Amino acid sequence: MPTTGSAARPAADPAAGTRGRRPAALAAAVTGFFVITLDATIVNVALPSIRADLGGGMAGLQWVVDGYTLVFAALLLSAGALTDRIGARRSLTAGLAVFVLASAACGLAPGLGVLVAARFVQGIGAAAMMPATLALIRAAYDDPAERARAIAVWAMGGAAAAASGPVVGGLLTEVSWPLIFFINVPVGAAALLLLLCATASPLRKAPFDWAGQLAAVAAMGGLTFGVIEAGAAGFTAPRVLASLTVAVAGTAAFLLIEARAAHPMVPLELFRDRAVVIAVALGFAFMVAFYGLPFLYSLYFQQVRGLSPMATGLAFVPMLAVASLLTPVVARLVERIGRRASITAGLLVMSAGVAVLAVLPAAAPVWLVAVLLFPVGLGGPLIMPPITAHLLDSVPAHRAGVAGGILNTARQVGGALAIAVFGALLAGPAGFTAGVRACLVITCVLLVATTAATPLLGRRRQGAAHAS
Repeated sequence: MPTTGSAARPAADPAAGTRGRRPAALAAAVTGFFVITLDATIVNVALPSIRADLGGGMAGLQWVVDGYTLVFAALLLSAGALTDRIGARRSLTAGLAVFVLASAACGLAPGLGVLVAARFVQGIGAAAMMPATLALIRAAYDDPAERARAIAVWAMGGAAAAASGPVVGGLLTEVSWPLIFFINVPVGAAALLLLLCATASPLRKAPFDWAGQLAAVAAMGGLTFGVIEAGAAGFTAPRVLASLTVAVAGTAAFLLIEARAAHPMVPLELFRDRAVVIAVALGFAFMVAFYGLPFLYSLYFQQVRGLSPMATGLAFVPMLAVASLLTPVVARLVERIGRRASITAGLLVMSAGVAVLAVLPAAAPVWLVAVLLFPVGLGGPLIMPPITAHLLDSVPAHRAGVAGGILNTARQVGGALAIAVFGALLAGPAGFTAGVRACLVITCVLLVATTAATPLLGRRRQGAAHAS
C-alpha cells in the first residue's frame, strides 16, 4: 500500500549538509593558511626598518623571524594531536583568535623585546591553526581525487600569500612597518566568520601527552637558540654548547616518551609508512629553500645592493608569483603524470636554480638575480600539493591532524634552521658575500640529496588512494 503524507518524503541525506558546507570549510582553511604564510614572508623586507626603529643586531632580526617559527614548530605536533581530539573547527577558531590578537600586539610593540614576545604568541596561534586547516579539508572531502583538488586550492592560498608578502610588505613598510602586522587582523577576522558556516568536528576523548610536548619544546628550542647564538658567539661558546646539549637530550627524551606512552602525541608507528618519512624529508628541504632564500636575499638586496623595501619586494615577484599562478594548474597536471614525477621535477628545477645562483658573480644585475629566483618558486606548486595529498591519503582520517602536524613541523624546522644557519653564516668572519654563497651551496646540496629519495614514493596518482 503506498504511503502518504510526510511518510512519502525521502529521507534526508546527512552527507548533503556536509557537502553544502564544504566551500566554507575550504575557504576558512585557505584563509588560515594564507595568514600563516603571509606573516612569514611579509616580515623579511621590513627587517632593516625594524632594526632602524627598534634597534638590535643580526641576532635580534633573526629572533623577529625565528621567534615566530620556533614556537610554531615546537607546538605543531601537540597542535596536531589537539586537533584530532577537539576537532578541526574548534582548533582553527582558537588559533585564529590568538593569532589576530598577537598580530595587533606586534604592530603596537614599543621595543624589540616586546615584538619578539608577541611573535612567540603569534607562533602559538599559527601552530593551532596549521594542522587544523588540513584536518578540516580531510574531514570535508572523503573522495581522494576531490581532496587532492581541495589541497591544491589550499596550497594556492599559501602560494598567493608567499607571492604577495614581499610586495605588500615593501609597500606597507614604506608607510610604516607596523602595518605588516595589522593587516593580519581583518584577514583573520574574515576566516573566523567563514568558520561559523563550516561543519563542526566531533570530539575524540584521549589524554594529552604533556611529557612529550615538554620534550619537543626542549628539543626545538635548544636547537634553534643554539644555532642562532652560534652566529654571534661561535659554536664553542658555553651557552651554545649548553643549548645544543638540551636539544639532543630533548630529542632522545621525546622518542623515549612517545615509544612508551599509552596515548602518544606522535604515534611512532606512523613513521613505518615511507610516505610519512619522505614527506618529512621533502617538507624540510623545501622550506630551507623557499623560506631561507627570501630571508637571505631580503638582506642582500637592501644591505649590499642598496634597494628600498618596495624595490626588494618587487625583486621577489618572479619567484613567488609563479608559485601562486601555477598552483591551481598543477592538480590537473599531477593527475596525468603522477605525484612522484611532479615532485621529482620540482626538486630538480629548484636545485638547478639555486646552483646557478651559487656561481653567479656578486656584481650580477639585480634583475638577473630576480629572474634566477624564478625556478625556486616554480618548484613549490610541483612539490608541496602532491606530497601533502599523498600523506593524507596514507593515514586514517582520525590521524589527519597528527599527520598534518608532522609534515608542517618538518617544514617549520627547515625554515627555522635555514634562518638560524643562514644568519650565522652571513654574520660570520668570512663576510656577507661569502656567507650568501655558502648558504646557496648548502641549500643546493640538500635539495639534490632529497631528490634521491623520491624513487621510494609509490606511483600513486592523484585520484587513486591505494594504487602504487
